[in-house]
Amino acid sequence: MTEVDARAAPEEGEPVTGSDVPFYTIGQVAEVLGVPVAHLRRLDDLEVVQPSRSQGNQRRYTQNEIARLREVIDLTNDGVSLPGARMVIELRRRVEDLEAEVARLRADR
Repeated sequence: MTEVDARAAPEEGEPVTGSDVPFYTIGQVAEVLGVPVAHLRRLDDLEVVQPSRSQGNQRRYTQNEIARLREVIDLTNDGVSLPGARMVIELRRRVEDLEAEVARLRADR
């Protein structure tokens, strides 16, 4: 699996890319990230990353969600609390959005 942009799933009406397709099972994600399935369930329960569900009610993760989970796990392994990890991730997203807006404004000059 390749590294992907860890952005949230697209808003309604935005095109869906391969990174946004809920495909991976919780077992596959746990194996890739090297964490117990129970840890991923806990992160879902705490609304850190909430994957979509299949018709059989099984969790299905997108590549973007896996990237976000990797980011959360890395931060918590470095001693950041879950609320702190959420804040760091949100602030990173805001910075990315603002940098993109600045680039657009500069291009419009």
